[in-house]
Amino acid sequence: MKKPTLMLGAGALAVLVVAVALSLRPGSDPVAAQQPTPMPPPAPASAGPAVARLGNQQIDLAELKSVLASLPAESREQLRANRGALETWLRSRLAQKAVLEQADAQGWRQRPEVEQQTRAAAEQIVFRDYMLSVSQVPADYPSAAELQQAYDSGKAQWVTPPLYRVSQIFLAVNDPQNLDAVRRQAQDLSRRAQAAPGDFAALATQFSQDPDTAARGGDSGLQPLQQLVPEVRGAVSRLKVGAVSDAVQSAAGFHVLKLTAQQPARTATLDELRERLTQALRAQRQEQIAKAYLEGMLNTATLSIDGAELNKVLE
Repeated sequence: MKKPTLMLGAGALAVLVVAVALSLRPGSDPVAAQQPTPMPPPAPASAGPAVARLGNQQIDLAELKSVLASLPAESREQLRANRGALETWLRSRLAQKAVLEQADAQGWRQRPEVEQQTRAAAEQIVFRDYMLSVSQVPADYPSAAELQQAYDSGKAQWVTPPLYRVSQIFLAVNDPQNLDAVRRQAQDLSRRAQAAPGDFAALATQFSQDPDTAARGGDSGLQPLQQLVPEVRGAVSRLKVGAVSDAVQSAAGFHVLKLTAQQPARTATLDELRERLTQALRAQRQEQIAKAYLEGMLNTATLSIDGAELNKVLE
C-alpha cells in the first residue's frame, strides 16, 4: 500500500520547528549565562552494593544505574562528568527515602486522600504506558521523501545564528575592597595581550581564574552572542577576529577577551538535522496515532452527557 504523503499544517509545523530549532542551540560555556539543570527522577530501590547510605536508607549500584539509564544520552554524560551534581542527587534521594520511612511509620500511605492520589497516579501511568503500546510508529517512518518535505517546509527556520569563538582571561572579584586592584590587574593583562595576541593562551593558562577555560588556554568554544553574559556580549560584538578587548567588568569580575574565530549565520543542512528531524516527525506521528485511537474509542459506543447533572457540579 502506498504511504500517504506527510502533510504538515501550520500549527503542527510550528511545533515541529520549535522542537528541532531548540536542539540546534550550542551548549553552555564559562562566559555564558548559566541555566539550572533539572535533576533526574528517582529510581526504584533494588538490591546490591551500597553507593551511599543515610541511617537505614541506602542507594545501591543498580538503582543509580537505573537512574542514569533513564536519562537522554547527553544528560547522562553531563551528569557523569559532574560529580557534584551526582552527589547532590544522591543526598536528595537519601533524604527522600528517609522522609518516606517516617511517613510509612505513621501509616501515611493509608490516609484516604493519599490513597486517592495514588490510585489517580497509577491510572495515569497505566494509561500512558498502554497508549505508547497502541501508538507505535512504523520503523520505516519517515521516508526519505517525507523527511525532505518536512525539511523544505521549515527551511526558513533552520538558520543558525552567527557563532563566535571566544577566549578569555577571567579575574574574579570576591571582595568589593579588592575591586580596584583586580581592575588594574585585568587592565595590565589586557595591555600585554593586545601587544602580543599570540601570547593570549599562555596568559590565560597562567592567570585566568576560570579553571575550565584556563585549561584550554582560555578557549570557550563557538557560541551565539545571545548565550554570553551582556557585558561580554557587547565587547565581543565589537571585536575583529584576532583582536583582544580592554578589561570588561561583569557582575562576577573582569574579563579580557580575544575573538579567535567567527562563523556567519547559515542554514543547517538536512544531513545535520536528519536525526533530530526524524525524532520530531516520529513523535508527531505517534501523537497523531494516539489521538486517532482515542477518537476511535469514543466512536465505538453512544456517548451521552447529562447536562442537568453536569450543571449541579458547575453551580
